Amino acid sequence: MKKIRVIQLLFLSLFLIGTYLPTQAQKIDTISVYSTSMKKQIKNIIILPASYTQNTQKKYPVAYLLHGYGGCYDTWATYTKPDLAQMASNFDMIIVCPDGLNSWYWDSPINPSYRYETYVSKELINYIDSKYPTVKDRSGRAITGLSMGGHGAMWLSFRHKDVFGAAGSTSGGVDIRPFPNNWEMSKQLGSESDNQEVWNRHTAITQIDRIKNGELAIIFDCGYSDFFFEVNNDFHKKLLKYKIDHDFLVRPGSHNGEYWKNSIDYQIMFFKKFFDKNKGKD
Repeated sequence: MKKIRVIQLLFLSLFLIGTYLPTQAQKIDTISVYSTSMKKQIKNIIILPASYTQNTQKKYPVAYLLHGYGGCYDTWATYTKPDLAQMASNFDMIIVCPDGLNSWYWDSPINPSYRYETYVSKELINYIDSKYPTVKDRSGRAITGLSMGGHGAMWLSFRHKDVFGAAGSTSGGVDIRPFPNNWEMSKQLGSESDNQEVWNRHTAITQIDRIKNGELAIIFDCGYSDFFFEVNNDFHKKLLKYKIDHDFLVRPGSHNGEYWKNSIDYQIMFFKKFFDKNKGKD
């Protein structure tokens, strides 16, 4: 009887596993998008949720994730968050990770071969919306990034609030001015000592006055031990000064992959709530 009982339990377990395992898996593709402004092909990762092939009528929201300095289009999905594809399925959204080189996501005022503000905020989005069943307005678009990408996400969303409805940053360099000799920024802006006004105009913290309260859903975070902690705290204070609602999270951690692997969970959940709340509004 014990042997029969064990066999019955085994079959029951196999039945339950077969019942609850998903029959479809999410899909990860590398796509190449031509940039008219830079006259070159740019690689991007796109992640389609598991439901993508099952529901042909659904329009999906899209979260754009920007990499940091020294990274590339596959940094998020391959190194920082290897289970990013599963998150796309769990939260039923498309995730796109573009290549931004070390551009800081500016249209460089001195280097015409770097037009990554135009690429991400216009060319890439137009391509994604034309090739995939997306929510084709700001109510279905969010953008975030790590480090340089955190700066890029805030820079782009504040300047293109008609394109993005939600924005995030994790360990973002949201004020570049305290770091004039770092991360090749001078290649895009010129030296800070000779171009102070250009540097003032090309940092995320000086773009806050472009938005009004309620125009963007904002979340950003930084670890206590991060060298960007003070500029994130200043960013928080300036948003408070302008009476702009936002989520600012601080926790133990420094400027590394272990921190970003954890923090992106909260940001994607924040975007999911934004998408659900604004479904069909725009």
